[in-house]
Amino acid sequence: MITIQDISTFSSKEKTFVTIGTFDGVHFGHQKIIEKLVFDAQKAGKKSLLLTFFPHPRMVLQKDSNIELINTIEEKKSLLQKTGLDYLIIHPFSKEFSRMTALEFVRDLLVNQLNISKLIIGYDHHFGKNREGNIVQLTEYSHLYDFTVEEIPAQDINDVSVSSTKIRRALHSGNLKTANNYLGYHFMLNGNVVNGKQLGGKIGYPTANIDVKETYKLIPKTGVYVVKSIIDQKIVFGMMNIGNRPTVDGNHQTIEVHFFDFNQDLYGKNLTIELIYFLRDENKFDSIDALIHQIKNDEEIARDYIKNNC
Repeated sequence: MITIQDISTFSSKEKTFVTIGTFDGVHFGHQKIIEKLVFDAQKAGKKSLLLTFFPHPRMVLQKDSNIELINTIEEKKSLLQKTGLDYLIIHPFSKEFSRMTALEFVRDLLVNQLNISKLIIGYDHHFGKNREGNIVQLTEYSHLYDFTVEEIPAQDINDVSVSSTKIRRALHSGNLKTANNYLGYHFMLNGNVVNGKQLGGKIGYPTANIDVKETYKLIPKTGVYVVKSIIDQKIVFGMMNIGNRPTVDGNHQTIEVHFFDFNQDLYGKNLTIELIYFLRDENKFDSIDALIHQIKNDEEIARDYIKNNC
């Protein structure tokens, strides 16, 4: 897959099969569209191309500082890399870009820039200024500019009632199993390991403190999770706490991972943490001893889960 950061830098003498969208989560519904795109393009001897945007349109148009996305842009790129796409274009979304009419979008971008042969889109797709473009206009333009349009029926995408909104809701409620089932992979957090207060080491459970720098990245419900990561090409399991550490009077949210059977300096490393299983909510304990007792119990349950499910 070739990744391009601006549509204006793309050119192809070969005809392309295209899909468009934000694809947050790259979940099962998205995967159905992409699989069809790649299959149809290969069958026709064309190139498959996915056009997405960053920042997310809501960040620009609504100045939505509270927006929470399932994937960072780097996570999305990594997920799309596995789909068999020929091209991924991540076009910078701006207010100026949002003013492009539906006709300009089709004529200037899809036809002249992408050399489109076929457009495959999800049900009820809208585009262009004020989201004026829809399947009716696309069909009209396709006849004018000699390309075909295929809309994925709603029932095909909604077989499992999957949507990015439902996934976000599941993650916020601690329903990790549902979220991961909808995603088709483990929800992940990515960040650098930074210095913490090293309280974990003092009670026999040293942790890697993960700093997720993207403020728009969704952080799931506070609590304890079974997790895994790949470190130096090896799968390492562990448990992670997301929360404010109320037992030790913590005053801000942290993400701390204790890896099982692992002893290595991770400071400065960038880690991707996959969330496998939600163990329990975060609680405040009466003493450090009570906290240690609970952590030991968490470890026992986590190791048993890993043994039987991973």
